[in-house]
Amino acid sequence: MDASAIVSAATAMSEAKSGQAVQMAVLKKALDLQGQGAIQLVQAAVQTPASNPSHLGSQIDTFA
Repeated sequence: MDASAIVSAATAMSEAKSGQAVQMAVLKKALDLQGQGAIQLVQAAVQTPASNPSHLGSQIDTFA
């Protein structure tokens, strides 16, 4: 194996490692954004006020 082949192999490995690091950073950012969106949806659902008065829907009519 000559020196240029070794240098080119080392360069290729370095580029692959850098590419993987960038991909992992993008994945982590996407997961963070998705998590924040999910938290906002849950908070919005919890904060929804009840539209019916408290006495409605508290009893079930079993006779048809």
